[in-house]
Amino acid sequence: MEDADIFMRICLESAEPVEKGIGTLGEKKLHAILKQYFEPDLNKHEIKVCGYVADIVNDKGIIEVQTRNLNCLRKKLDCFLKQRRVTVVYPIAYIKYLCWINDDTGFVTKRRKSPKIGTVYDSVRELYKLKPYLANPNLTICLLLIDMEEYRHLNGWSHDKKKGSTREERIPLRLERECYLSNKMSYLTCFIPESLHTFFTTTDLAKAVGVSLTTAQTVTNILNHIGVLVKCGKTGRKYLYKRFTCKL
Repeated sequence: MEDADIFMRICLESAEPVEKGIGTLGEKKLHAILKQYFEPDLNKHEIKVCGYVADIVNDKGIIEVQTRNLNCLRKKLDCFLKQRRVTVVYPIAYIKYLCWINDDTGFVTKRRKSPKIGTVYDSVRELYKLKPYLANPNLTICLLLIDMEEYRHLNGWSHDKKKGSTREERIPLRLERECYLSNKMSYLTCFIPESLHTFFTTTDLAKAVGVSLTTAQTVTNILNHIGVLVKCGKTGRKYLYKRFTCKL
């Protein structure tokens, strides 16, 4: 059975009327399904290591599922990476369906598809928080692109109460693909397209992959830090970057 089929089966088996659990689920559904996907044996979940509780410990090492705020893993990584291999799983919404919760009535709207399609670049801001750890050979980052239903409260500051609203829950529906960042070269392959010229700026990268200049600058900052991009002078006020060509 393909990984996507296994993932969908787990999602279907875990399905329940979300509306009945609004206010109590938090991020538990997404977190629980991802743990089951990476390790079906519940005896290998929630294992103590060095005074911390790891999501999964199995023959592949330690697996930590973190649905947001990767900086919260820093203390765990300081300990875990000295013990064995660690995989950090970070989900990204690929196709997202939004449902809105009216706190006054409890009514939940029918889902509407978001026009935004998720990409690996949606992880960059979070990866930056783990920049000192990314070159560690014991660390693998697994980016999961997943179709999701997202439930949000109509409690924002805008006139329609949507901007600045609070997210209640995300329900995974389908696995689009997995991207493993397991060595330095994998970061280069994941984030720098072959279509870029030998020398390029952050503006060139932003245009090539369709992201903001800030995101492109964060990408080059991370990849320069781990040693797969090198600065090669400037064009005007912008740095020129080049892929590191030696074997990594």
